[in-house]
Amino acid sequence: QVQLDESGGGLVQAGDSLRLSCAASGRASSIPTMAWFRQAPGEEEERQFVAAARWNSGMPYYSDSVKGRFTISRDNAKSTVYLQMNSLKPEDTAVYYCAVGSPILSNLRRASAYYTWGQGTQVTVSS
Repeated sequence: QVQLDESGGGLVQAGDSLRLSCAASGRASSIPTMAWFRQAPGEEEERQFVAAARWNSGMPYYSDSVKGRFTISRDNAKSTVYLQMNSLKPEDTAVYYCAVGSPILSNLRRASAYYTWGQGTQVTVSS
């Protein structure tokens, strides 16, 4: 079983950058896809997809709202995935979660397709 540990959140101003990290432990060699989701304060809906990367190929996928500003990458040797967030906006404020799953392409952006989640890290962007 895989365990996930996120870090790197914080309070920044609009236009600043942050890098989130998600370290996997346990059966990290069996990870098919790692993704980042977020949940804004007060939202009860399913967590919002941010980005994902296929573990073996590194193929990235992004939501339209972050494309061009965020970059997902992974370090296989460290079993760690990163989310580089540039040009942050107040609407990016949320708790960010990393997740592991084996989704097919059609449900890659659905939180229900992932079976292991980290504890979340808070990102707050002030205007």
